[in-house]
Amino acid sequence: MDFIFSYVAQFSIYEWFLGAVLLFFFLILLCYNLFVYRKPFNHEIKRKDITVDDSNLPGISVIISSKNDSEQLEKNLPFVLEQDYPNFEVIVVNCGSTDETDTVLKAASNKYPQLYHTFIPAEADEINEKKLALTVGIKAAKNDFLLFTESYCKPCSSEWIREFGKQFTQGKDIILGYSNLQAPEKMSYSSFIKYDNLIHHIKFLSRAISRKPFMGTGRNMGYKKELFFKNKGFSAILGIDGGEDDLFINRISNKRNTDVVVSAKSITETDSVENLATWRSLKSRHLYTKQLYKGFSSLFFGFENLSKYSFLLLFIASVVTGILTSNYILLGFALLLFIIQLLIRMSVINKNGKHFGAGKFNIQLLLFDLMQPIYNQRFTKYANSRNRAIMSVRRWYK
Repeated sequence: MDFIFSYVAQFSIYEWFLGAVLLFFFLILLCYNLFVYRKPFNHEIKRKDITVDDSNLPGISVIISSKNDSEQLEKNLPFVLEQDYPNFEVIVVNCGSTDETDTVLKAASNKYPQLYHTFIPAEADEINEKKLALTVGIKAAKNDFLLFTESYCKPCSSEWIREFGKQFTQGKDIILGYSNLQAPEKMSYSSFIKYDNLIHHIKFLSRAISRKPFMGTGRNMGYKKELFFKNKGFSAILGIDGGEDDLFINRISNKRNTDVVVSAKSITETDSVENLATWRSLKSRHLYTKQLYKGFSSLFFGFENLSKYSFLLLFIASVVTGILTSNYILLGFALLLFIIQLLIRMSVINKNGKHFGAGKFNIQLLLFDLMQPIYNQRFTKYANSRNRAIMSVRRWYK
């Protein structure tokens, strides 16, 4: 022991600095993993099942907008219409589709009396088209509680609506859920796409569990009809391409009115991402509206990215310094922190991945953690460029 203390006492100021700052960022990342990323999985473990008699479950209106997506709609709509729930309706708004959407809806309405479908004309404002469609659907809803998903999504369980219905009885106005993204194994980046979707959901669900909600996804969320009209619908975000789900929730959610449901029965999923371009299109819409979020959640997770890269650079510097100066205590210390950080990260992410059906991640998790912020930056630039082009065309036509 005396030998170790005497050896450590010979550390240079630079070596002390490397070890201390490396430890600092290790502790920061440890806090993110244990107190943020662990929350959704841990929340489900601690959750007590809510038992509600069918007569006490609220009526729910499921609202879906669809534009030229007849194949996905025909495949997924039965999973929504055949839910095990005593009082629900499904409203599909056809956004001026030119494919077989209308035929699919008419055939489905003959089989399912709880289906109601309407439309908005093809010449509707492209930027606000989906907001208009959802508004039409909400106004047509007979029930006070609304549940949203997409035509390219399907519930993973026949009790999807029931899980949200039970959660609504707890008095919250907004319920956020998880939506899985299935990419073909043969597709490039399929594992990374699943990882990216998992991390995205863990972030906003964990913040909502911490009573700091900042967004939701239109693939799986619900809120009260009264809340929509109380906030004047989408009026605050008109003229913005997208945002009818994440940006809208960002504006109306708070620590008192928002909760989550993350049970396996409450999950929706989509298998419509068949190539990188489809994923980029889906992801870039969120990354564009993300820049308009209110609150500190973007800074909160931005600091995590800073800590992640800082820890890696300091680890490399510590290893190189330890080898060059034969400082094996610094070298061993750096390696120990790196291994502990990686093992904890893998454990936390894989427990969430198993619960949400996102798969398992091994050593590639290290690469994915480094890749995600880079891809987010690239896709944000793409989204901004795309939005500027759309707005230029709109101004030219005016």
